Amino acid sequence: MKKLIYILIISFSGAVGTLQAQSNTYLTYSMGFGMGDLGDFISKPSFRGAALDYRKMVQPNVGVGFNLGWNVFYEEKAYDTYTDGNQALSGKQYRYSNNIPMLINADYYLNPGEKMSTLFGLGTGVAYTRRNTDMNLYTLEQEAWNFSLVPEIGVQFNNSISSATTIMLKYYYGLKAGDFDAAQSYLALNVGFVFRQP
Repeated sequence: MKKLIYILIISFSGAVGTLQAQSNTYLTYSMGFGMGDLGDFISKPSFRGAALDYRKMVQPNVGVGFNLGWNVFYEEKAYDTYTDGNQALSGKQYRYSNNIPMLINADYYLNPGEKMSTLFGLGTGVAYTRRNTDMNLYTLEQEAWNFSLVPEIGVQFNNSISSATTIMLKYYYGLKAGDFDAAQSYLALNVGFVFRQP
């Protein structure tokens, strides 16, 4: 996990260093809602998440860049007997899922010069997924680097030439990989600020 944090810090530092004219930098709070296998494992939404997005405007209505994010899902399960293969344990379960996407993105902006602009985008890359199940003195850890596709839609409210606020909806779909026999997917609602360099 420490290696992953170092990678994110280095990536963030490099990203800040490459900020140039005609760019949008998004800092958003992210709420996640598990879907599919992740939703079966943890039914509660995630209120622990953040994302950094950067878009270089290569055309007035087209931006390319990257997305770095982190959503942590957590749920405490009631005392019960849980089975895994031919083993059975009784007790409470504490379930965690850390999801860290690292993507390359392209967005298309409708009405980029207007007070309100809608955007549609697609991201692709990898997501690091680590799932922990803690029970009594035992922990089961699963992890994978999932190839991911992320369609997104959003609205940007342009407050001034240099700033805006945004609401984005992203669907993270990570193909099955590593210790996971099923795709890992979740819906993220991101709300935050846009810092623009003209």
